[in-house]
Amino acid sequence: MRVVLAEDLFLLRDGLVRLLQAYDFEIAAAVESGPELDAALAELAPDVAVVDVRLPPTHTDEGLQCALRARRARPGLPVLVLSQHVEQLYARELLADGTGAVGYLLKDRVFDAEQFVDAVRRVAAGGTAMDPQVIQQLLTRKAADDRRPLDRLTPRELEVLELMAQGRSNAAIAGQLVVTERAIAKHTSNIFTKLDLEVSDDDNRRVLAVLAYLDQDR
Repeated sequence: MRVVLAEDLFLLRDGLVRLLQAYDFEIAAAVESGPELDAALAELAPDVAVVDVRLPPTHTDEGLQCALRARRARPGLPVLVLSQHVEQLYARELLADGTGAVGYLLKDRVFDAEQFVDAVRRVAAGGTAMDPQVIQQLLTRKAADDRRPLDRLTPRELEVLELMAQGRSNAAIAGQLVVTERAIAKHTSNIFTKLDLEVSDDDNRRVLAVLAYLDQDR
């Protein structure tokens, strides 16, 4: 699997290159600036891009904007964005086209090699990988805006909702919560019913539906 990596800090960039190579990824390019990223994504057509939000020359959201431009040119290009802090606007921009194959992780997650690599693979396969802290903020904001919909959910259903929104399959959620897949299927069905969402067996589509619900404005 070919990866284009964009990170301006040399030590972190070098560490990510070594980590991904250790898990059998091919590094097509490892760049440090927005213009270099634009060129690499246009010329190399990677299987997935791993991109720091803030890159030179602007050090604002240059990396994110490069990734969004690349997805407009090549719809569905898998992109995993890394950020130092939770910025809900970044998550919204990534999810705006509704096609999936996107992820948004805090840089702290990089230090858990298996979690990070799982996120890269999930995004490359067309799935969604959202940082748990982003989901927590969306849940908290939604609960503050309108208590009623989320109050319909049981504590266990809220746990399942959070994991579902991160991009976890029923099997993965069952493993984490140490219950059967059948139990998780029942919980997810209840969640969709209570939140008035269309039931779906497609992991990516249900993630996007849940995120759209959590992030909608009143």
